[in-house]
Amino acid sequence: MEFAFTPEQEAFRRAVVAFCRREIEPIAAQCDERGEYPLHLFPTMGRLGYLGVKFPVEYGGAGEGNVTYAILAEELGRASAGIALGIYVHVALALTAISVFGTPAQKERYLRPGIAGEKIGAWSFAEASAGSDPASIVTRAEKVDGGYRISGTKLFTTNGPFADFVVLTASTLPGQGIKGLSLLIVDRDTPGFTVARRIETMGMRAAQTAELCFDGCVVLREALLGEEHRGAAAAMQTLTLGRITAAAYALGAGRAALEATLAHVTQRQQFGQPVGKFQGVQWMLADMATALEASRLLTYQAAWLADRGLPHIKEASMAKLFATETATRVAGDALQLHGGSGYVMESPIQRLYRDVKLFEIGEGTSQIHRNIIARQLGL
Repeated sequence: MEFAFTPEQEAFRRAVVAFCRREIEPIAAQCDERGEYPLHLFPTMGRLGYLGVKFPVEYGGAGEGNVTYAILAEELGRASAGIALGIYVHVALALTAISVFGTPAQKERYLRPGIAGEKIGAWSFAEASAGSDPASIVTRAEKVDGGYRISGTKLFTTNGPFADFVVLTASTLPGQGIKGLSLLIVDRDTPGFTVARRIETMGMRAAQTAELCFDGCVVLREALLGEEHRGAAAAMQTLTLGRITAAAYALGAGRAALEATLAHVTQRQQFGQPVGKFQGVQWMLADMATALEASRLLTYQAAWLADRGLPHIKEASMAKLFATETATRVAGDALQLHGGSGYVMESPIQRLYRDVKLFEIGEGTSQIHRNIIARQLGL
């Protein structure tokens, strides 16, 4: 079995690391403190080809697949989970759905400029009564002459305050639950579409999350993404691929916590020696490193399977479940080992600690993934 990346993938990783050190790490703390997203990163990453790593060459992508994209995600997550979240929603959810299910016209209108960083996408799924249970979605897309009239409210839409377009789930067959859901693309300037408010969050503060309102918002029939009434299946397929990416982001954030802690315990002196010389501390670090390595193997195995068109639902959920819970645990242990210096607001550890919890909640909670894995086991 071959566990190594190709020379091209290693070169790509080095380039991404250099980019993150130059463009993201210096502004990560400031973006978190101010709750500001560095929008200039979209066109910058577009010019470098990073936003199109896994998308078809004919639309401006690199056609490299999920393993290479996971490399990008891991390094972005290591640099700043909050900034990475905005890129994740744009690429792994909005653009991926359009790449997989979009018509040639939709790909020209959204995928190509999205890859270039000229348009920013958002993914709008959750509602007040619908998160883990998509059958409870009440936003409606009623058929009208030539299109659909959308009415409803969406919560927790990352990139919502500034996105140029939103991919949303809505009921086109009321009363049919998930059998009546469809995906639609709505442009920011569509009458009746408004950003009701920005939602302040505990972590991931660099990313911007919003409540979106659709008040009789009329879109053309061409806004339908994929098959009508098949939106639930399309959303789940998109989310399955997204879960591999979420695992990679969590892996990167966990790495950042471990690396910062290793540096701290070799410098911090207590009782006449570095803190890292105490066996209890060494055991904690050994467990952190082991769990992160297991996360890495699960994540890249799932990406490898997806690239080859092999079944990967169970593996994607395993990777997402294990990597995200590992990131939370590692960040908590990192904060503990930093002591008071990790608890102050100027410490990057407190930011990591606040950020990583969302990984266990978004893209399906840990409990949902345990259910998915159990079903895949035939239970």
